[in-house]
Amino acid sequence: MDKLVITGGQRLDGAIQISGAKNAALPILAASLLTAGTLEISNLPTLRDVGTMLRLLERMGTRIERGNERVTLKADAIGSLEAAYDLVKTMRASILVLGPMLARFGEARVSLPGGCAIGQRPVDQHIKGLQAMGATITVEQGYLLARTERAGGRLKGARIVTDMVTVTGTENLMMAATLAEGATTIENAAREPEIVDLAEVLIAMGAHIRGAGTDRIVVEGVENLHGASHAVMPDRIETGTFLCAAAATVSRHGGEVIVQGARPRTLDAVLDKLREAGVALECDVDSIRVRANGHALVGANVRTSEYPAFPTDMQAQFMALDCIAEGTNHVIETIFENRFMHVQELSRLGASIEIEGNTAIVKGVARLSGATVMATDLRASAGLVIAALVAEGETTIDRIYHLDRGYQAMEAKLTALGATIRRVAE
Repeated sequence: MDKLVITGGQRLDGAIQISGAKNAALPILAASLLTAGTLEISNLPTLRDVGTMLRLLERMGTRIERGNERVTLKADAIGSLEAAYDLVKTMRASILVLGPMLARFGEARVSLPGGCAIGQRPVDQHIKGLQAMGATITVEQGYLLARTERAGGRLKGARIVTDMVTVTGTENLMMAATLAEGATTIENAAREPEIVDLAEVLIAMGAHIRGAGTDRIVVEGVENLHGASHAVMPDRIETGTFLCAAAATVSRHGGEVIVQGARPRTLDAVLDKLREAGVALECDVDSIRVRANGHALVGANVRTSEYPAFPTDMQAQFMALDCIAEGTNHVIETIFENRFMHVQELSRLGASIEIEGNTAIVKGVARLSGATVMATDLRASAGLVIAALVAEGETTIDRIYHLDRGYQAMEAKLTALGATIRRVAE
């Protein structure tokens, strides 16, 4: 199992290129099951989760041609309508094949998903919505068995009001609705930019969708979709992560970092909090510059919530900033009940953090010191990397397979900026 060894205290300077968004790429890849036509996807990040999704689609019978950050998919000869446990257990987003398979083929057998151990993320809203569209769904031996009312028949349009805002649920239902008979309205829909990116692909494939990016999405079903080409949007969470890394190091050691290929308008809440913490930012259409301004970080209170509020996927990274900022700040987690597992590991580096319910009380300290820590989930891994970059001495981060699920060549990108970081294989 690989680990990262980071020597902190290095000045970072230069430009870094943002990769395609994992959370946009995964549903877009699943959308290939909706058509027998060819789907060409570019700006595809090279990540463990993307590889898992491609293997899953390939096992079903999708023909795949891989290139440099580019893939061509053709699902014209699907031989299996099963998403098996051995792949699904490692990645929750595998549930995204359920809606497309059910919509196009009238049935699906999908293992209940796995992923990061950050809390309960049930699929009941997916099931509720698909049932409203006429599907019969049962759970047997850890698998969701789904069928349309008549074998091989189409789903039917419906008005769906989800009990909670769910990103993958919105994506699954939106994809299923593209081939349903009649109109489907999804109320209380998630508004994330990745949902807009998926809608753009589906529209390019011939779908009729209105309202993506709002809390009410309307889909007029069509009989067939066709092939299309699409470039995956930039990863806003990778962007925010590198902005936090730059802010932490620039505040302590000077320097200037430019994050290129970004989409600043998808990061308003994160950028606002960075400015509140005293970070000097300059935004262009597709880049963000972080520079020293001669002032220490002052920290900021954070409360996670659904988009467009502060994202839960940036909570650990911002907590790492608060650990070295002046003052005492509160980080409130409202999305996942188990997303403070990185607190214990940050404390091993010298951070001062107390937990009260869903609130972390972070008191900034003058210095962090290197230690051996363990990555507990994807974004916790990123938070530990940021803390290690400013810690005195050497930090070893174990179990970085989590990191590889969501960040493309993070150590290479940081090394190019001047960080002292290496991957060690065991």
